[in-house]
Amino acid sequence: MNQPSHNRLSRKAYKTDLTDAQWARIQPLIEVGHRPDHWRRVHSLREIVNALLYQLRTGCAWEHLPHDLPPKGTVYDYFRRWTQDGTFQRIHDALRDQVRASQDRDIQPSAAIVDTQSVKSTEKGGPLARSVTMEPKG
Repeated sequence: MNQPSHNRLSRKAYKTDLTDAQWARIQPLIEVGHRPDHWRRVHSLREIVNALLYQLRTGCAWEHLPHDLPPKGTVYDYFRRWTQDGTFQRIHDALRDQVRASQDRDIQPSAAIVDTQSVKSTEKGGPLARSVTMEPKG
């Protein structure tokens, strides 16, 4: 296996980087469908996740990812792939289940809350209101 060019040990850690314990929790979920010895992989999956967490927390544009993280194109490709193949949903579901179990709660919630908000935009609106006000007075 090629040695990852961006190793978290070769750079100063960001506040958004995963701890070893956090990585241990999600690593099996991330590696589903990924061969750990893939010959083309240049960047570790952990560094990809670290880059995604940095981008999420800072809100920076993809092209503004720091130079010591994997390149924007690589990070975005993984983001897109993991969004489409359900990896993020799998991680979310597994972590939610772990939190609920640690609190001695049923894994499946017994209730849900749905909240909506209505905002009145104007007294008059829509195409009908505009057509009425646009007619010439005569």
